[in-house]
Amino acid sequence: MKRFWTRRDTDMDPHRDRPEQSPDPRRSAEGNPPDEHTRLLPNRVDGTPYLSPDDPAVSPYNLWTVRLVRWVTVALTCIAFAWWVLMVVDVFITPPGLHVRGSPFFAFCYASIALVTLIISLLFFAVPSKLGRVLSIVNAGVLLADAIIILAVPGLRHAEIWAGIVSVVWAAVMAIWFVAVDRTVQWGKAEEEQRLTGRPESRRTVLEWIEVMLSTIVLVVITLVVLLMTCTLILRAVDSTLVPPGERYWVDGDRYQIHLYCHGNQTGAGGNKTTTVLLEGGEDPVERGLWQFAENAVKNGSIGRFCFADRPGLAWSDTAPSPFSASIASDALSEALARAGEQGPWVLASAGIGSLYSRVFSSRHADEVQGILMMDPLHEDLLSRVGAPGRGFLLWIRGVISPCGVDRILGAILRGRRAADRVWGRSSYQSGTTIFAKLQESLVADSLTKRDVISSRAIQVGSTPLVVISSGQKIHKDSEWEDKQRDLSHLTENLQAWDIVDDAPHRIWDTLSGRQAVEKRLKQLVNNPSVLQDL
Repeated sequence: MKRFWTRRDTDMDPHRDRPEQSPDPRRSAEGNPPDEHTRLLPNRVDGTPYLSPDDPAVSPYNLWTVRLVRWVTVALTCIAFAWWVLMVVDVFITPPGLHVRGSPFFAFCYASIALVTLIISLLFFAVPSKLGRVLSIVNAGVLLADAIIILAVPGLRHAEIWAGIVSVVWAAVMAIWFVAVDRTVQWGKAEEEQRLTGRPESRRTVLEWIEVMLSTIVLVVITLVVLLMTCTLILRAVDSTLVPPGERYWVDGDRYQIHLYCHGNQTGAGGNKTTTVLLEGGEDPVERGLWQFAENAVKNGSIGRFCFADRPGLAWSDTAPSPFSASIASDALSEALARAGEQGPWVLASAGIGSLYSRVFSSRHADEVQGILMMDPLHEDLLSRVGAPGRGFLLWIRGVISPCGVDRILGAILRGRRAADRVWGRSSYQSGTTIFAKLQESLVADSLTKRDVISSRAIQVGSTPLVVISSGQKIHKDSEWEDKQRDLSHLTENLQAWDIVDDAPHRIWDTLSGRQAVEKRLKQLVNNPSVLQDL
């Protein structure tokens, strides 16, 4: 560098004779072709050997190292964007090999963090910031800790599999890359300022201060998101230690597991096989109310045995690949029952939207179904409410912010919410897996699921005993609901009863009169000797 300035000082001696014609500004003092140090410099034959700090030629882009780092960052941003798009698509239609058994929104958020970090690096590439590097170092350390937690906890490793692990590691590496890029640009900026102005520039323009402020704000937001995600991940690790009451069985080619629980005696007093009540929850997991009701019914002797399986994404069951319709849910339930060695005869007891899944199951296992009991069931013509675009969009937004888990963290700290509350209890609706299951349900409700239910109605055995128990509160508020309840009472030709419990809400079993009505009708269906005599 000293030799360079010596040559330039000699060539620009003000006491030597001025040449008749100024040299080509695109060539160096020695007449050689311009290089990266001279090609951006103007003709300064008559000027001073130093440039003004505000001269546009004083730029870190003069160095090929800085330019190379920028192009590598552009390439990494393209890769990050492609991965982010795959994570978005994974929520709606799962690409082969990218199925995450837990909440896909965690992998999506990690991919988003990596992409935003790289975009910030590119937007404010020429304005290095020490605070930005500190924040990125913090982000990288926390993200690497997240990766260690996921790998160390079997439940999280099972849920996130390779796609989730790659996403968090990728986000951590991109945070480290941000630090390397920012440090390289700072070095290049100081190098060029020293060479072209004689000293490193410590001032910043107003525009540069604005850029530093914007980049810092975004990085602070990313840091807060990363910290919240780590807290949520810790809660998930705690929740994964909660032992399910039943067993989990692999289904769909061992892609995910379904939780199945059965309780009661398999044989009756006379040595005959006990009719099992197969419960299907509605908008909530079976564990929220129906499980306790069934346990009491066994103790009371109203029923001898019951089973229930959590639909994918609810309680202890893994999430299923998208799209996920009622037909696929029925197949998963059938496979889980077969792997558990469970067989009919069944009395299908379902609630709300779960009645649609039970109806599809009934049409496919007609020879094993002894009766159908539906508690305030959802009609297929009302699936447009479940599949409304606005509802689906809100579920997607809730899913995107669910990894931050602010409500779950506050619930655990301030309200004493336990793992059971978060897995299947009153806080389960905040879980990313539950939100994803609801989103899956909404996406295909008015298309694939409706088609499945209409087809099941066409092939439903007409002699199957049927009981419908409706919510009086719901019927009084919604005349269309009443019309559809009446239509469902004609699902088969063997209607045993259509009860309307006046004071019962949509969750019939939440009131004493509702529980009594359900238990009474279940007892009648279980003890019905007119069906399945050969079983």
